[in-house]
Amino acid sequence: MDRLITIPEVAEITGFSQGFVGKLFTAGLIPCLKNGRVRKCRRMAVDEFMKTYEGCDITDPFHVKPIGDN
Repeated sequence: MDRLITIPEVAEITGFSQGFVGKLFTAGLIPCLKNGRVRKCRRMAVDEFMKTYEGCDITDPFHVKPIGDN
């Protein structure tokens, strides 16, 4: 079974800030579970995110676009 990981763990894996990881969760780019104030996701979801959005500009997670688009 794939284990659940926290925002700080996702931040460490991806190199993104914890705040940005929270935005990725909120935008739905990385599916997560929420229990009270704690949000977690599957490690596999992070790997899928990296594969899916490779080559994309995710600066604004709510408006993802290919790198190079203006």
